[in-house]
Amino acid sequence: MLFDRHKTSLVPADQALPGRESPAFAPGGPHTVLDHPLTGPYPDGLEVADFGLGCFWGAERTFWRLPGVWTTLVGYQGGYTPNPTYEEVCSGLTGHTEAVRVVFDPAQISYERLLQTFWEAHDPTQGNDVGTQYRSAVYTHSPAQAATAAATRDAFQPALTALGYGPITTEIAPAGPFYPAEPYHQQYLSEAKNPNGYCGLGGTGASCPIGVARTRD
Repeated sequence: MLFDRHKTSLVPADQALPGRESPAFAPGGPHTVLDHPLTGPYPDGLEVADFGLGCFWGAERTFWRLPGVWTTLVGYQGGYTPNPTYEEVCSGLTGHTEAVRVVFDPAQISYERLLQTFWEAHDPTQGNDVGTQYRSAVYTHSPAQAATAAATRDAFQPALTALGYGPITTEIAPAGPFYPAEPYHQQYLSEAKNPNGYCGLGGTGASCPIGVARTRD
């Protein structure tokens, strides 16, 4: 059961793996492509956004290519088990999803623009891969981020419906602990590591309108 990679229902908190008090590894760094540190503290003025959209390899590459993104890293979020490993997350017994942390300069790229990339890069109605560790999620760091995530979700739904897709199932919730993944997962699809590596990320073909939310911090 530990290596059941197709668990489709979230494990109850009282049945989650116990994890460990300290990380079993360090994420490494600097960023293979952007040459900035992976973990904070980050320079003043930068903001953090967290997304889950299936296997985090292709998802991370999608975001590091955007102008205004300062660094990215992949990890595990939204679950119960402290300091999990990849094998534990893939078992479905930690409650986590594979997530991408995007550190960005809001003077160069907006959170809305990041959300547009998020919505369009995967199928938020059922996910691109099977398993709770691949579920769609937006973990927010402020009320403004939460409002913008909900507004862009609502704006994207009609475009999906027009193409025959069902309702968006994306989890939108305040960001909890983010546990960086193992070093070999970081920037996995970069030219320096695996330029021909597997990427199962794929969108629906629907376009997400932005400029739909005007919120204040």
